[in-house]
Amino acid sequence: MKFVDEAYIDVSAGDGGAGCVSFRHEKYKEFGGPNGGDGGRGGHVFAVADENLNTLVDYRFSRRHDAQRGQHGMGSDMFGAAGDDITLKMPVGTIISDAETGEVLFELLTPGEVITIAKGGDGGFGNLRYKSAINRAPRQKTPGWPGEKRNLKLELKVLADVGLLGMPNAGKSTLITAISNARPRIADYPFTTLHPNLGVVRVGPEQSFVVADLPGLIEGASDGAGLGHLFLRHLQRTRLLLHIVDMAPFDDAVDTVAQAKAIVNELKKYDPALYAKPRWLVLNKLDMVPLEERAALVKDFVKRFKWKGPVFEISALTREGCEPLIKTVFKHISAQQQLEQTPEVVDPRFAAPEDEH
Repeated sequence: MKFVDEAYIDVSAGDGGAGCVSFRHEKYKEFGGPNGGDGGRGGHVFAVADENLNTLVDYRFSRRHDAQRGQHGMGSDMFGAAGDDITLKMPVGTIISDAETGEVLFELLTPGEVITIAKGGDGGFGNLRYKSAINRAPRQKTPGWPGEKRNLKLELKVLADVGLLGMPNAGKSTLITAISNARPRIADYPFTTLHPNLGVVRVGPEQSFVVADLPGLIEGASDGAGLGHLFLRHLQRTRLLLHIVDMAPFDDAVDTVAQAKAIVNELKKYDPALYAKPRWLVLNKLDMVPLEERAALVKDFVKRFKWKGPVFEISALTREGCEPLIKTVFKHISAQQQLEQTPEVVDPRFAAPEDEH
């Protein structure tokens, strides 16, 4: 399935049905009085966060979504039926904003969360509503209220606990394959990853976290170079970033410290809040470095990079060092989750109806 993380849609809730003017006409019922019913409510447009979806591709080719209008009121005290609602399934992590103003309207952050993105119009009153002691034959009625119409922008930011970032061919896809159930495309050339991949890392029984692998960043990414800048938004909701560094590049002339600093600079240019997230250094491909040279190579890199945070030495290919890494990451994620409160999911489709008008 093609990965699409942005789409534009037009939604229209149903208009309310009009009220009815009608009177009783039974042969033996003198002054029968009014019996025109109210119009029905227009259908609402809902959005639900579906954890089985990971792309907005359905909305790239299906832009218009209209709910049914309410039926008109009828005689014999018959009220119009409400229009059918429609529910749009969207991936967890979808941001819904106004396409014209850019104002963020809703965010779907919890699986199963349901929101109302367009309300149907209320039905109009029939003349039965206007009967009184001094107005026994009312001929008033009201039309139905129009439903809400919106032009919306959908933007997907994947919900992952951990994000992997680094230069192309740093071994991010190999790492996510080694530690999770994800199976991204892997090859011995740069820019193999063309879209984000999510994987679930199992640490133990009922112990897991989600990791996201993004296309590699290059210098100038924040200005549009390469693919990585298109997907940096997906790191904004992560709790932890793992900066993957290739410690055994094919070209001996490559300065790994300069590359690592370029990644950090691009992160800072793109979003200062993203730059401020907890970030750990993961030195990869150490299986390709002679054992007697590893310690000196790592020490020299950390010193030149001026790094003060956590450092992990791994080989994603042989899984060397991966187990301590994922256990430490899980402890960090669990500590942050305990500080957060999961909001209660309320489904407006089954809520008590509001009083009309």
